[in-house]
Formats: sequence, C-alpha cells, structure tokens
Amino acid sequence: MNLPIEFCERMRELTGDEYDDFIKSYDTQINKGVRINTLKCSDSLPILNSCEKIQWCEDGYYADNLSINGNHPYHASGVLYFQEPSAMAVACGMPIDESPKILDLCAAPGGKTTHIGARMKNCGLLVSNEIIPKRASILSENVERIGLTNTIVTNESPRKLSERFEGFFDGIIVDAPCSGEGMFRKEPQAVEEWSVNHTLSCAVRQKNILDDAYKMLKCGGYIMYSTCTFSYDENELVVQYMIDKYNMQLCHIDGLDMLSDGIGEGMQDCRRIFPHRNKGEGHFMALLRRTEESKPAKVHQKKKEKQKNTQLDLAVKLYREFETNALNTKLDGEFVLFGDNLYLMPEYINLDKLRVLRCGLHLGIIKRNRFEPSHALSHALPADTYINRIEFSLNSDEIKRYMHGETLSNSTNGWCIITADGYSIGWGKGSNGIVKNHYPKALRTL
Repeated sequence: MNLPIEFCERMRELTGDEYDDFIKSYDTQINKGVRINTLKCSDSLPILNSCEKIQWCEDGYYADNLSINGNHPYHASGVLYFQEPSAMAVACGMPIDESPKILDLCAAPGGKTTHIGARMKNCGLLVSNEIIPKRASILSENVERIGLTNTIVTNESPRKLSERFEGFFDGIIVDAPCSGEGMFRKEPQAVEEWSVNHTLSCAVRQKNILDDAYKMLKCGGYIMYSTCTFSYDENELVVQYMIDKYNMQLCHIDGLDMLSDGIGEGMQDCRRIFPHRNKGEGHFMALLRRTEESKPAKVHQKKKEKQKNTQLDLAVKLYREFETNALNTKLDGEFVLFGDNLYLMPEYINLDKLRVLRCGLHLGIIKRNRFEPSHALSHALPADTYINRIEFSLNSDEIKRYMHGETLSNSTNGWCIITADGYSIGWGKGSNGIVKNHYPKALRTL
C-alpha cells in the first residue's frame, strides 16, 4: 500500500520501536467479524464452532465468509450481525443501568446501535441518529432486522437534537466522523483523501459534535467517544478538550484491559487498537463522565392530544384483533399512527418537527380497514410468541424458496411466521393449501 509520507512519519513517532511491525500489518489479512445478536440467541451457534472468538467481545467471532454471508438465514433472521472486530469494543465498554436512555449520535450503518440495543435487552429507550438520509435508511433496516423494539431512528443534525434533548440521556455513543486512518487497509479511498489538514479539520468537527452531545447528557451520564483513526489530534487531544472545557472525568473502561492505553499524560484510561497488536483495524475509545449539573429534560412536555377520534383508535382496534389471532402475548406502550402506519413507542417523547424514520416498533399498516403486520413485527419477538408457525431446517429447500420470494405449500390458514432453525425469517399468509410470501421484495435473494 502506498501510504502518505507524512502519515508514516506521524505513525513512526506514535509507535516508536514498533513502527516496522505496524507497517508490516498492512500486508496481513484483513480481519472480518460477526456478532451474535443476544436478543435472539443466548448460546453459541454450531456454524461458528470453527471460528476464533474476539477477545474483547464475548459475542463476537472472526468470521468465515465462505460459510456465513448476507444471504444466510441467520443473517436474514437477525441472529447474526457482520461488524468489524475493533468496532465491537465500543458498545462493550458503555456502562448500562436498568432501563437507561441511550443515544447513538452518529449511528449508521448500525453496528453499535444494534450491539448496545442487544445489551439493553430492549429495555429503556434507545435513540439512534444518522445525519445522512441514505445511511439513515440503512440504519433503520438494521434496527428492524435485529429486532429492536425500544429504538427511535432519527435523521437529524446533532445541533437539532441537542435543542430537543437537553439533559436527557444517561449515555451517548459518539462514533465520530474521522480521517479514517485505521481503515486504510479496508478503504483505500481514505488513503487518497488523507492529509494533515484533513485530520485537523476532522478534529474541529468532532469537538462540535461533542459539544452538542454534552448538552444532551445528564449529570453522571457517560459519553463513549470513538474513532477509527490513529491521529492524536482526533483522539487524545479531543478528549483533553472535553476535560478542559466541561470538567468531564475520563473513566477506566471495564473489560478492555487487553487493548493498548491511550497516549500522553493522563490518557492511560483511553483505549487504542493497533493492527500489529490486536486482530482488528485501528480504533480509539474514551469514556467520559459528566460531573456538572444539567438542565432538566423537557422532551415529555407538550404531549399532543390523541389523534382525533378515531383514526388511532381504529388502528389500535384492528391491531388488537390481529394480535389475538396471531400472537401469544399482548404488547403495550404508546401507540402512534403515522399516516397508515401504526407504531408502538417504548414511552412518549416529543418528536415534533424532527425527521423520524422509525418511531419504536413498527407494528404494521392499515389497509382498507384491515391490519397487515410489518416485517419488523416478524423479527421483534421470539418465534414461540407467534401462534401460527411454519418451521423449516436451516438449509432446507423451502427456506431458500421463501427467501427467493416463492409461495409455499402448507395447510396453515391466516398470518403465520416462517422460521429457519427456530428463528423468524418473515411473514406468510395461508389459504387453501398455499402460503403467500410476504418476505419484503427488497430483501429477497437471487
């Protein structure tokens, strides 16, 4: 790899006697990772028995892409999430209390959101934000596939969110946009875009994002700041900025002692991943705690009156009728209707004038006074929660046909869940010995 001379000089200063080993790491194989979604699977999977575990993430494995890929039923069901190994450390290090309120501020494509959401066990409230619309859509799809029910997906600027959520969150993940030095092996374009000035401009942007994040943090709450760069300007110097400006406390990150310390005086509790020391791409993490009082949050104020008469009431009535026939459980929360789409929010918060892609669990859509369940609802609950199930083995022809979008032959009537190895893949609707396929067209395999 043709690395910029100035980058090499900076890395020689940063790594010292280990510089040659660092440079040699660019000629080694890129490590790919996969993480078990503990919302759906609490044990290991036979398909991962031959895979090495990732040291800093008990649910993570170095993936064998020959046997596991995006077309695998475990991926379609949300049992597995493909994620770069180093990136898994971030959510592992975030402290989580009972029923927390967490914000993932720069969240796409969703690795850290789905990881922290699984750790939260769908309790509390998770707001997942991405400022770029296309990336926000991908984030929303991953939230759906993993089965998060406590998650609101927004497409806003950090500044706009800070005006609404001041003093609200117990924890905020800021995986900040950066110069991408740690991803040079995976993303050659980042090499072409690199310059010293670029790292300095990234540091300015990172500080601005953290300023907004700080406003949204409760007293005693945590910011987990992370980047995928080696740059001292974007890492320890940004952390020092937050300490100096806001008197934040730099905290030890439990469970990550196998990773390298931060660089410089007072930065030992930061964590770095170097590819010549650990099997992962370059990464940086720092856990910062707010020590000063915050203003009381106002997001629960100005609750709207219920949508007039009846649109919402009718939608809930139709859903409850569906629920009685299709589910072994009753879902409760704050029902919200967006157009014809019915959502279940984990709790009421004022989202007026914010761009919202997903407002909690998408239950379904109202069509001609009928309720049609969403794909999100097929992934939100354990398979045994659905009354009608059609179960197939993992590698069966039927599962392949279903994921292709074909109809199935079965005597089941009404809405039913199609499962592979006991994990939900999607909806079908049976009538007269035929099960019509309701697997989303955009997700079907070729």
